[in-house]
Amino acid sequence: MSASLYQENLIEHFKYPQNKKILEHPDFVVHEHNPSCGDRVSMQGCLTNGVLTEVGFQGSGCVISQAAASMLTEHCLGKDIAAILALSADDMTALVGIPLGPTRLKCAILCLHALQQGLRDYLKQ
Repeated sequence: MSASLYQENLIEHFKYPQNKKILEHPDFVVHEHNPSCGDRVSMQGCLTNGVLTEVGFQGSGCVISQAAASMLTEHCLGKDIAAILALSADDMTALVGIPLGPTRLKCAILCLHALQQGLRDYLKQ
């Protein structure tokens, strides 16, 4: 895909986010905040036999942080905990599809940190 198609995809996820919802009975809920820019994201999930079967997020902030949350939730549905915990900043950059400097990378990985923290909390239960 060309850079402009990736940018269009980012805008689509921002305008029409996937999985932006509150789950009724989540197995975990976690909130993350990036104090340097004000981005916020809350992630919730339901697991069955170690697989993410339902995921929702709420948040506010820049296009990248909110679109990345939408993209990440789509990407992680149906994946097992180990696969999600193995995701890295490089994976988020690939998912977002545009070059990100250090500041914008923090925006893109906020949701990943939240989701992974929620899964780690779940495993401790």
